[in-house]
Parts: sequence; structure tokens; C-alpha cells
Amino acid sequence: MSSSVLEQIAYSHPSVYRAFSILDDGERHLQRIMEIDRYWQIPSGRFDAVVKPGSELPAAAVISAEYDLVYAGGTLSLLHAAVMAKRYGRNVLVFDRHSAARSTRDWNISRNELLRLVETGVYTSEELDSVIVRNYKAGWVEFYKPDGKQKRLYMQNVLDCAVDADRLLGIAKSKVLSGVRNSVLDEVTFKACYRFPGYVVVETEDRGGRRLYYKAKVLVDVMGVLSPIARQLNEGHPQTHVCPTVGTIASGFEQADFDTGEILASTGPADTVGGRGRQFIWEGFPAEGDQYITYLFFYDEVDSPNDKTLLGLFETYFRTLPEYKHPGKQFVIHRPVYGIIPAYFHDGFNQTRVIADDRIILLGDAASLASPLTFCGLGSMIRNMQRMTEGLDRAMREDSLGKEDLAAISAYEPNVASMANLMKYMCFNSETDEPNFVNDMMNEVMIVLDQLPPRYREAMFRDEMRFDELVTVMLRVAVRYPKILLATWQKLGVQGSAGFLKNLAGWVFSSTK
Repeated sequence: MSSSVLEQIAYSHPSVYRAFSILDDGERHLQRIMEIDRYWQIPSGRFDAVVKPGSELPAAAVISAEYDLVYAGGTLSLLHAAVMAKRYGRNVLVFDRHSAARSTRDWNISRNELLRLVETGVYTSEELDSVIVRNYKAGWVEFYKPDGKQKRLYMQNVLDCAVDADRLLGIAKSKVLSGVRNSVLDEVTFKACYRFPGYVVVETEDRGGRRLYYKAKVLVDVMGVLSPIARQLNEGHPQTHVCPTVGTIASGFEQADFDTGEILASTGPADTVGGRGRQFIWEGFPAEGDQYITYLFFYDEVDSPNDKTLLGLFETYFRTLPEYKHPGKQFVIHRPVYGIIPAYFHDGFNQTRVIADDRIILLGDAASLASPLTFCGLGSMIRNMQRMTEGLDRAMREDSLGKEDLAAISAYEPNVASMANLMKYMCFNSETDEPNFVNDMMNEVMIVLDQLPPRYREAMFRDEMRFDELVTVMLRVAVRYPKILLATWQKLGVQGSAGFLKNLAGWVFSSTK
């Protein structure tokens, strides 16, 4: 194995170097991590024009093939593409700059939520059960208190199934490829999209550097947080908040509980070394066999001065892992998991992020419509799959493929948009917050939820809260923890508070339709 990239971090990130050096594909993962970290090198407000008028299509361009739908990005897109191909008979192309049907993360979800894919008529319950590699009895949430009196909140039916991501994506890929007119391509990179009145031409580059052009009725952008289309359509501001996330799938932890999922857990106050402000949070859940998945992450504003690189966070992960789960003598890392979970603050009564243009639609993390708190991209995609695929097919049949038409076919949910505002309270600010602020606040939320019927906690951690339930929780927390009122002013300010109220009003209005 070439170790050139690893050698570059041997002294700057020694813990990452040691861990990745013994992995067979450690070099490849490190290259992916550094590729994702280039996100932070793009100045806010800067973007390249990759969506271009048809008049700029190179004269020498030759169309390699024609499809109804071309998907740029080959992970969650495959779940969507399989439905469009199998249920609606659309011919599709899915390409990925790395390997399609391979995820850099693994997922957990509840079985009932996963089985919503059955509603599409494309996936069977047997297929979906086959990708669940572990069921656990319950899950809990707990935030650090210096006196050890933190509230551990238990809940049922929340993120209680570990899913083999690649196995699920593999099933979707096989369904796509069962159609002779469909294609899935690896190591093909998106370069540009040229729009014409009745179609688009997608320019790509293969592993050999050849430029290939594909004609489509619609381009579906599923390129995640790195999407250059999302950056252009949102004028260089594709996200407002992020949740950098790193971890491992490993075995050999001492005293790991394989019957329980640890949904959110903190082990100390915020990290303020060097003036930074990051409240680190852990997640742990059992996987297949003796494997156990641990994640470390934190919530932050995109433009904060904090180090948000995955490489830096991995160094912290390996250095502090024993504070959360102690590796035993037989500890073995099977593979790293990592990514940036995006979020967007909708300052309005409805969806304000741009997620479409004429004959272009954004899905998944490229659209940044999911809540970053617990449910994230997989849950959002599955929950909205039926509506999004049915809507896209109808739009194609009616040839209603303009920007406004496609923008209406999204995973936007008013309740999720409002709940996502709560993430702002999780973003630690060393200038205004005491070191244990996030933990103290979340302990009060856990106490309030514990005093309410179980449906409240389950709804909150499945992004299914009703408006009245959220108001009940907020009022009770304010009574128990008056500091939250000052924190609201500090975290949201005038504009943010007004935006939050707009979100709530939009939620109320949507529920009365």
C-alpha cells in the first residue's frame, strides 16, 4: 500500500496515522476524508458556474447515451432511482465519482420507518429485513453533568435497528440494473450541465480523463455537501449549519452493551482549547456480530472559526475514545465512517433554500432539507420517497419540469424545518456560553421529556413532533431552566428569532391545510 498521503499526517495527526496505517484501505479512506475536507477551503459566497446555457456546450461534444433521468451521485440516489426505474418505467443513469452503492457511513433507523420503502411497491419486507444486522431493545440519551447526576432518558422504537448501508444500496443497485436501458457507472465525475428547452446535457469525466456527455429529461443532483450545483444555485451559501461526523466500525470494546443503542451521549463539557467552542457528542450502537459503531460529532455554524475538518475530528476521536468506550486487548477497527451532515435555516414561512432549477432537482444532502439532530438523510429520504418519486413521475408525464415545479417535489417538512432550529442551541459559543451550557440545557430537556408520556420523546427523536407537543416541551423547559430565555436571544438574535417564528407559523399553517 502506498503511504504517501499517510506520511504527510504522521506528525500532525499521529493518532489518525497509527489507526489508518494498519487498515488495508487506510490510504483510500484518508484520501476521501481529505477530499471532503476541501469543502472548508471554499470561501463562503464563492462558486463555479457548472449549470450553463446550452449555447456553451462544446462543439465537439458527442452524446454517449440518452436517459429519462441522470443521477449525479451514487449512494442514497440508488434508492430513489430504483423506484423511478421499476415502478415508473423510467430509464436511468446513476454515476459516482468513486464507487456507486458504497457509503462512507452506516445507518441506524427503526424497522417501521425502514419498511416504509415497501409502500413504493419496489422493495419487499424480506429484502429490507435482510439489511438489518442488529436489533436492540432500547436506546438512551444522556448529557454530562460534573456531579454525575445527569438524566439518562430511555426510549423505545427510536433508531433501534443497525442497517448495513452497502447491503441496502446493493439491493437498490441490482433493481436499477435489472432494466436493460439503465446504467450505473463508477469513477465518473460530474463536470457541468448544459440546459436546453426540452432537455439537459450532463458533462462528465471518467477515470481515464475522457469527457462523456449524456442527454436527459432531468438531472438529479445527489452529490451531497460537495455539490457544486447546490453551491451555485444558493449563491455560494448551500448550508448554514453543519455536523462534522467521524467514527469507526470496530470490535473488541470492553463492556459494550449489544442490546442498547446510545443515541446521544456527552462525556464532558465543551472543548474550549485555543478559544474554540465545540460540544462533542458521541453515538454508539451495536452492529453485525461483535462489531460496534461509534461516532463523534458536534454542531456548528458553517462560518464559525472552529476547526471543522474531519481529519482534525478523527484525531480527537482516537485520542478521546477511551473516555467513551474503552478499547480492549482484542480491539480491531474494521473501517472508518465519516461525513458532514448539513443543515439549512429557512428564514421564512416555507422552504427558502433553492433545491431546483429548470430540469434540475436536488435530493439528499445536496438539498440539505433533513434535520441534522437525529434522523438525517436516510430517514428523510425514506419518509418522503413515495411523495418525491410519485411527484417527479407526474411532473415528467406533464412536462412540468421548470424550477418552481421541481422545487415542490422535495423532502421539505415544516415540522422538521422548525425542529432543525433547535440545533442552534447545540452550537457552543465560548463568548456567551458557560462550558457545560449545552449539557445543562439538554439535561433539562431530558427531565421534561421523562415527565411526559413516551410519545413525546419518541416523536422528538424521530422528527415527528406535533406543534402542540413542541410548545409543551418548550414551555416546560423554560419554567425549569430560565437561562434558556437568555440563550435564545444570544443564539438566535432578532433575525434568528423572527425566522424561528416564521418557521413555526408555516408549520401551523401547513397543518391546517
